[in-house]
Amino acid sequence: MDAQEQDSFREFVATRSPALLKTAVLLSGGDRHAGEDLLQNALVKAAGRWRRIGEPEAYVRRILYRQQVSRWRLKWPRRELAVAEPPESAAAGDATSAAELRIVLRGALAKLTARQRTVLVLRYFEDLPEAEVAQLLGCSVGTVRSTTHRSLARLRSLAPELARLDRPESGSRSMSRDFSPMEV
Repeated sequence: MDAQEQDSFREFVATRSPALLKTAVLLSGGDRHAGEDLLQNALVKAAGRWRRIGEPEAYVRRILYRQQVSRWRLKWPRRELAVAEPPESAAAGDATSAAELRIVLRGALAKLTARQRTVLVLRYFEDLPEAEVAQLLGCSVGTVRSTTHRSLARLRSLAPELARLDRPESGSRSMSRDFSPMEV
């Protein structure tokens, strides 16, 4: 890599890393360290082919997706998050803040299988159509649909607090049913 290509790569990493890291962390189930590792490996692979890459961000994102697919195909044992005390559950009529919902959603996403989490991230965070998700994951569109349906059902069962996102309260404006872009 010559000096101009190095500068171009450094500029790309400096400007696009925060957005790519959010995607990597979501793909890793909310584990920031695993997300950082995933992104770092993707950037190393991209650096080796930098001069031949036409659209760097799309290329790096595709590496992220494929690496994550490879990870869940290896069936590595999932790391368990150890906490000193169990989390408190919110009271039934308690209004939950957006920050608490993000925490609940992150925890529920971490409990999904890597395949389920990957499909949801690609469909709702990355807002990719089913056909493109199927192509990226190397499966059929029907598999993407059924995995999405089962993943959302499992997500709702793991985090019933998210049910209020499905049914807006009377008098309030409608909230989105999908769990698209959130701050990690």
